[in-house]
Amino acid sequence: MPNALVIVAKAPVVGQVKTRLCPPLSAAEATELFRCFLVDTVARACTVPEVQVCLAFTPADSEELFRALLPFPLRYLTQRGNSLGERLVNIFADLLKGGFSRVVIMDSDSPTLPTSYLQEAFAVLGDLKQDAVFGPCSDGGYYLVGARAVHPELFANITWSTSTVLSETLDQARHHNLNVALLPPWYDVDNGADLQKLAVELGRLDGNAGVPRTRAFLTQLGLCPAERRSS
Repeated sequence: MPNALVIVAKAPVVGQVKTRLCPPLSAAEATELFRCFLVDTVARACTVPEVQVCLAFTPADSEELFRALLPFPLRYLTQRGNSLGERLVNIFADLLKGGFSRVVIMDSDSPTLPTSYLQEAFAVLGDLKQDAVFGPCSDGGYYLVGARAVHPELFANITWSTSTVLSETLDQARHHNLNVALLPPWYDVDNGADLQKLAVELGRLDGNAGVPRTRAFLTQLGLCPAERRSS
């Protein structure tokens, strides 16, 4: 199978994930919400046709924790590198050397990201004129990056965890004469405002909006109205 769809995730350990959601959530609630995000995200990714879904996890000793949480046919690989850029480069290198021809890497905290965007990313990479594809995030970063080759230069000299990550990356692309395509923008859930945005989005949608665990937990917390079912 030539296409690899990689979800990057940190082990859902209380006090170590989604800490910017505290407050309004407790550390335990934020961790459980992240578990919900992860299960829903992987389940949705597994509906994308003709891709091998992979989980790039950290820390290295957490694979069994993820396997217990995620009953899906995933390929597991350990994240390697000190910075996000190094980790992304190594994921691309590992999978492209392993026989995949198109690799798309996405975050694990954009649970309602339309799967059509993922399919579009692979379609973009089918155009040999495009070297990479990015999904812009509302916070100035990106929720997705895809490529057919390893491009370390795209991830060099980036001020990570800032609102200029994507703009700096696009500057790198221009500097190195790489053609980059952009998908429609989306958002990840990092703080209380993002959480409210997610709750409002889910409140407008019928059913569980394809994220049943996330919807149920937010309803339990009183942040989301009870699920509306289509007649």
